[in-house]
Amino acid sequence: MDHFVEDKGKSVIVELEGESEKINFDDLKSGGFIKQKQKDLFTVRLRCPGGSMPTDKLVEISKIAKKYSKTGEVHFSFRQSLEILHVDYNDFGKIVEEIKGVGWQVASCGPRVRVPTACGGCSYNPNGLTDTQGMANMVDEKYFGNPTHHKFKMSFSGCPIDCARTNEMDLGFQGVISPEWKEPLCTGCTICAEVCKEDAIVADPDTGKPIFDEKKCIYCADCIRACPTEAWVEKRKGHLVRIGGKHGRHPVNGSMVAIFIPDEKVPEVIERTIEWYREKGKRGERIATTLSRVGLDDYKKFMGSTFEGYEVPDHLEGIIWQTK
Repeated sequence: MDHFVEDKGKSVIVELEGESEKINFDDLKSGGFIKQKQKDLFTVRLRCPGGSMPTDKLVEISKIAKKYSKTGEVHFSFRQSLEILHVDYNDFGKIVEEIKGVGWQVASCGPRVRVPTACGGCSYNPNGLTDTQGMANMVDEKYFGNPTHHKFKMSFSGCPIDCARTNEMDLGFQGVISPEWKEPLCTGCTICAEVCKEDAIVADPDTGKPIFDEKKCIYCADCIRACPTEAWVEKRKGHLVRIGGKHGRHPVNGSMVAIFIPDEKVPEVIERTIEWYREKGKRGERIATTLSRVGLDDYKKFMGSTFEGYEVPDHLEGIIWQTK
């Protein structure tokens, strides 16, 4: 135990669902109960896929927090979870039942698939290209808690701004749209060239019509949104997939491995990736380390037909980090 922790013991007696049991602190953390530095007190982490919670449940959770937190505090974690602070472990059984009573769940930590994070996506954000909230809910329902060698984090960003930091996740999905220009509808207004932050579109000096350099395009669809005549249209839409990112003491940027993966293919990408990780990884090893040890090419070969037709263009790896 950390020397700042007053309680030097490694386990506590906890009553959950009517039965008392001695539980190791590490086991409690895996179940969403995180030991604090204060004696006998824990943080209780709740599942909030995509950072969303209905307001009626939020009101009830606040009442529970006021009742069981010694200081009446909650904390919104960096990964969008709602945490009730300063909870006495003797109250675990009661707080779990009350949380269940409002139709909510305690999250979990440890070596398993974690609660996914996501931005607002296309549900309300004007930059959003994909349904990140829908994807986060799907992942939470289908894959949350599945055992892995280490923590396994996923996130969904709706556009190349990448607010959900897909490059820092074990597996990340970022929304992208490839634009296509329809010349008959174009009036040469030059608006698309003005809004393109990547200089992928410049206006012809004589006609005002766009000259498009796809090698500079990061597939943000700003040109499509801005065009007043709908001369720019959606050619291809989906997710840019990154693998093996992480933050922490030794951060790693994830590698791009596929692009324009459609929503319906996301579960296959997740399942196959976890399958590879379980097969090639070692206990206590993040997938970033597995990829470094085994090789990214081995992973790509394993994914095979899953990524066929969704290859990342050569230019994208260099340009994606240079958005203005």
